[in-house]
Amino acid sequence: MERVTQEIMLVTIAVLGGTGKEGSGLALRWANSGYRVFIGSRAPERAQAKAEELNAQLGGTYIAGMSNLEAAKNADVVVLSVPYEAHRAILEEVREALGGKVMIDVTVPIIPPHVRQVFVPDGHSASLEAQEFLGEDTKVVAAFQNVSAVHLKDIEHPVDCDVLVCGNDMDAKADAIHLVKAAGMRGIDAGPLANSVAVEALTPVLLYINREYQVKGAGIRITGLPVDG
Repeated sequence: MERVTQEIMLVTIAVLGGTGKEGSGLALRWANSGYRVFIGSRAPERAQAKAEELNAQLGGTYIAGMSNLEAAKNADVVVLSVPYEAHRAILEEVREALGGKVMIDVTVPIIPPHVRQVFVPDGHSASLEAQEFLGEDTKVVAAFQNVSAVHLKDIEHPVDCDVLVCGNDMDAKADAIHLVKAAGMRGIDAGPLANSVAVEALTPVLLYINREYQVKGAGIRITGLPVDG
């Protein structure tokens, strides 16, 4: 498979939780767009196995697997895509590697088995909890919560979904929106990180819609904007 060639930022991306469906789908799309991608996992061997699987799909060696901490240390931008129950533990594990970096938090506070019911944590959103824990030196951005992993895996087709991007740092949001485009979607500036409460809460709503209407991967579109966003 021939990779897409385009003008990209000179950054490397670590996807922590990259062995999961959402994380691996994003890793695949960014690698296909020309980025150097590191997949992180608590079990480095699992990350290496997933990297080999994705590289085989891409037809080359573009993704490397390693521990979460090693991936975070080696990357310019870190993406956190883990279940909410593992969120704080992973942040504690990689905190030392996140200073001065942009961290895109994909985590949604869902509590099984009630995955189709909104849950608001004590810190109001996973992204706000991450920012509070990491401190101001790390620029936390919330994004990709409402994108189905089913669509991310198919790199031959664009994802019919907008991505709402929330953050307190304008440059960090711009970086995230750039990566949204590189993954084949339209990024929408959805305001400060406080707005991530609403964005994260949309995910269980979409999961409910999937079940109710027997579809896979319901998403959102923002109407009334120019075609190019």
